[in-house]
Formats: sequence, C-alpha cells, structure tokens
Amino acid sequence: MDAFQVLFDGASLDGWQMCGPGRFTINHGMMVSEGGMGLLWYSRKRFRDFILRLDWKASRREDNSGVFVRFPDLGNDPWFAVSNGYEVQIYDAEPEDDNNNNRAHRTGAIYDFAAPGSIASGPPGSWNNFEIHAIGHRYAVILNEKKVTEFTGSRLLEGYIGVQNHDADSRVAFRNIAIKELCDSC
Repeated sequence: MDAFQVLFDGASLDGWQMCGPGRFTINHGMMVSEGGMGLLWYSRKRFRDFILRLDWKASRREDNSGVFVRFPDLGNDPWFAVSNGYEVQIYDAEPEDDNNNNRAHRTGAIYDFAAPGSIASGPPGSWNNFEIHAIGHRYAVILNEKKVTEFTGSRLLEGYIGVQNHDADSRVAFRNIAIKELCDSC
C-alpha cells in the first residue's frame, strides 16, 4: 500500500474507542486529552508492519501522554496496553530519578525500554511530528524529522494503536493521525 490511511479526520472520533477514565474532545480539528489514566484507541483494525505519522502539542513541559502501538484488545483496562504493547512517550519535563532509567521516560522514548538519543521536541505550545516505524520487532521513532530512538522488542507483532490521556493536569492535542501499512496482505 503506497498511501497513508487517515485514522483521525479532525471532525469525529469515528472508529476510535475510549478505555478507562477521562476522555478526548474534538476542538478545532484536533483531539485533546482530558483526565485519565485512559487510552483512546483505533478499534477498527490491528496493524502489523507500518509507519504511523501524527502531530502532537503539549501546553506545558509537564504534560504527559504517549502513543501506544501493537497492543491487543483492551477490554476496559488501559493498563493492558502498557504491559502488552509499547508506548512512545510524550513528556518534556525532567522525570524523577528512577534508578538512572529516567531518560527512558522522556519524549521519543519507548517507555521503560529505550531512551531517546536526543531531545528534539519544540517548546510548549508548538506542534511536533512523530513518525513511528514498526517493522517486525524493530522500532524507530522520528521526532520533528530527527531519528531519536531505535529499539528491538519482543512483544506482539500485530495490534492496535492509541493515544493516552495520562492525568487531570495534562492536556495534549493530536491531529493528522495517519498510517501506512507495509505488509503485502494488509
């Protein structure tokens, strides 16, 4: 498949399902997180090998969110995605020291698994672009046209994608969510 398929059109959450507390609202063509800890996930299809593109914007360095990939059906437990898929982190504040693993909790990290090689996000209030590659067990995170993280995992090779509403204080906006499937049988 050569073209990117639009998953969020800026007008509705058609095809998306909320899991856990909080919600996402649509405001001026973007989905905005409120409350949490929950996950809004695209429930129409599981994806295997893909490139996922999306824009995101945080209003404060302390805003916390993430993009989840390749997790199984959640039921009503957003933590299931944390323990069965991978999260590409959005968090620009300096995390508390957690046994020297704090860099794996910064924007662009594969949360708890791989720290970004550099910080490439713009200042609060500016739009940022993620391009997330998932091919076999290999992952690459490109943030604002700079490859920041590479990782080889061992979890599922197919699953859903979603965006996180982390907590009541965090407001993160998303727009232009699109995916390009890379497998012949997709």
